[in-house]
Amino acid sequence: MSPAASPGATGVILAIDYGKKRLGLALSNESGMTSRPHATWTRVNRRRDLSRLRDLVRQERICRIVVGLPLHLDGTPSEMSEEAKSFAARVEKALGLPVEMMDERLSSWEAQQTLSKIKPGKHAQRGASDHPATNKKPPLDEFAAAIILRDYLDQARARSGSRG
Repeated sequence: MSPAASPGATGVILAIDYGKKRLGLALSNESGMTSRPHATWTRVNRRRDLSRLRDLVRQERICRIVVGLPLHLDGTPSEMSEEAKSFAARVEKALGLPVEMMDERLSSWEAQQTLSKIKPGKHAQRGASDHPATNKKPPLDEFAAAIILRDYLDQARARSGSRG
């Protein structure tokens, strides 16, 4: 049985859409039923990025982290796959939380489709991201992270539902 599907595994889950310049972040609710975009952080350096993640984990009482695994459409690893895996390993070691990889194919495309339907400026007033409120549209990263998390939660529910 996957750890995500175990009965005691309720708690907030953080999803990270990893990039060289930015981290897109999304959070689940306590019961692991919903995902929502949280923030897009501009990367500073490894130490600072991990420190910010540690603070977020404490604030939101996060119990698990999911990092998007960038793959080509045919399922083969992309140039960023190893980098994302290495980042996930550093996060797991530094924060002491379970970190899982989740296929993120088409998450950015889906995020772009979703954002194209949102009125400019509507999201920026929420204030959860560190992007300026003057942006016409928020960065895709946190929406891509929310899609990665939604897919992860859907898979976890499917696995736990199939236990019979």
